[in-house]
Amino acid sequence: MTHKTSQPIHILIADDDPDDCLLLTEALRECSVNNQVHFVHDGEQLMDYLHHRPPYEDAQKYPLPGFLLLDLNMPRKDGREALAEIKSDQRLHSIPVVVLSTSSSREDVLESYESGANAYLTKPTSFSGLRDVAQTLGRYWLELAELPVVHQNR
Repeated sequence: MTHKTSQPIHILIADDDPDDCLLLTEALRECSVNNQVHFVHDGEQLMDYLHHRPPYEDAQKYPLPGFLLLDLNMPRKDGREALAEIKSDQRLHSIPVVVLSTSSSREDVLESYESGANAYLTKPTSFSGLRDVAQTLGRYWLELAELPVVHQNR
């Protein structure tokens, strides 16, 4: 899938479960989402990536994402803390953040939206469900939504 603008949309996925990352990669591929995808595996890596701190200092290789898929339950800095930090940062706050978590807790959903999440999805338990989510995310965020242009250096 390609976005209607000429600018390529990069996807950043923050998830500490290697199996979930592998399945999500496969689901995106099966849905013809050919956008560049980067993975980070905890909240500290996520913030290092977004701030271009080592080992992510090469902004060409690690561009700011057009949107972020964020797991809540990660080590070192969880997704809740990272989300609040992203949305309070003038340079990062316009990046759309979709929470994709195993938690369906009302508190997590409410807290995520209050912290600035653009959407909240509960991870499906089957690969076909994950493929459906990937297809819907790809269609919405890469084809239909007008995404902000996030500048590397502001």
